[in-house]
Amino acid sequence: MAEPTGVRGVSESWIIAIVAAVQFVNILDFMMVMPLGPDFATALDIEAGLIGIVGGTYTLAAAVGGNLGAFVLDRLDRRTALGFTMLGLAVGTLTGALATSFGTLLAARALAGLFGGPASSIAQSIIADVVPPERRGRAMGKVLVAFSLASILGVPAGLEIAHYGGWQAPFVVVAAASAVVTSLALWRLPSMRGHLRPDAPARPPLRALFTSSKVWVSYTIVGVSTLAAFALIPNISTHVQLNLHYPRAWLGGLYMVGGLVSLFTMQAVGRLVDRFGSAKISLIATFGFAGVVYAGFVDDATHLPVMMVFALFMVMQSTRNVSQQTLLSKVPAAAERAGFLSAQSAVQHLASAAGAFTSSAFLVERDGGLDGVAAVAWFTIVLSVLTTPLFFWLEPRVATPMSTVSRGQG
Repeated sequence: MAEPTGVRGVSESWIIAIVAAVQFVNILDFMMVMPLGPDFATALDIEAGLIGIVGGTYTLAAAVGGNLGAFVLDRLDRRTALGFTMLGLAVGTLTGALATSFGTLLAARALAGLFGGPASSIAQSIIADVVPPERRGRAMGKVLVAFSLASILGVPAGLEIAHYGGWQAPFVVVAAASAVVTSLALWRLPSMRGHLRPDAPARPPLRALFTSSKVWVSYTIVGVSTLAAFALIPNISTHVQLNLHYPRAWLGGLYMVGGLVSLFTMQAVGRLVDRFGSAKISLIATFGFAGVVYAGFVDDATHLPVMMVFALFMVMQSTRNVSQQTLLSKVPAAAERAGFLSAQSAVQHLASAAGAFTSSAFLVERDGGLDGVAAVAWFTIVLSVLTTPLFFWLEPRVATPMSTVSRGQG
């Protein structure tokens, strides 16, 4: 079977590979920072209780960047927009290595997030522009491999690089990687202006997007799913160590195995989504996810190995992500895609911050353990299941072009 051409002679595989590299660097930029908390807290004289604010600052800045990007990114060539945002991410990440205080570190992370959020949205827009709907599930599966690779490499690599080169070294390495990926994208990606052609569907005012019920349901799916996941994800490491007595020395291996398992399953998931649809695959994955969360975080009598629970958690969450991103990529028309995905990115980042803050209201450290995990787990399970009907409502309606929004329909 011939390789799909992609755009202007550049193969589809090349474009997908470049987009996956963009997403890998973007996620790595975020995931490598938090394990370094004790290192830069000591170096910059930051109180341990304030370390979490560093990650929250990046997330909130990414949400702001997503909102701003929604107004301008659909007016630009995709390649130009990607190069600009990735360059900004590289500069913002590099400034983190130059931080001399808590305030300057927050400013650096805010700058990185301001560009990182829109860069991710543009990358997703390119995939949706290039890959037709019937193959998009497989393409999204390949791009989302970046998340698994970041899980496999991010935590151990960040700690190892910091061990040899100091806490600033990971910032420098990721900034350099961002610059390399930016150069590759500008060199190999073709100009992508199909959404700007005179014969392309007219781009309605951004506010018109929000008159569509499909858009509101899409963002509800993103917000609720992310809120559910990030109420639990930031607390997994503490839970398995304090409550399940999992050795700290084995923690890197736990994330590596979980990432590897999800890496190998996501390709199959993409094909299943293309064949059976996002709603059906999401339904199966959501109930599998609920079962894993119950076994690992609610049932105190469970005898399942921590490694098995975490690997299944990663697989189910990855499956839900592939089905979700494939479905939502079909909602906007080409001329509205970057704006739609930028606003989606803002919703996602705000929901992740809300999830982390919500879980803190339930959790308390007591007698050497972490109390309240079961309540957080039930919160995650209920919210995850509630998104299932929305998939079945939205999927039959994505065949209607989003350009109908500009005519006041939804």
